[in-house]
Amino acid sequence: MKTFFGMILGALLLASGVYVYDSMQTSSVANREVAITNRTIVNWDVAKADWDALRDRAHKDWVRISSK
Repeated sequence: MKTFFGMILGALLLASGVYVYDSMQTSSVANREVAITNRTIVNWDVAKADWDALRDRAHKDWVRISSK
């Protein structure tokens, strides 16, 4: 159980660290020189869209399963 908790905590710390790092960087839409040297690690718009799609599908599946 401690190992599982440690893996979950590590993943959360990693994701939050990457988010903080990316939020301090310049957008890739900015000036060309700045965007090349300060590119973000994650495209957060795409990650949010994927997360929303996963959440919606899980909700629909839960409703389908629980209605039986």
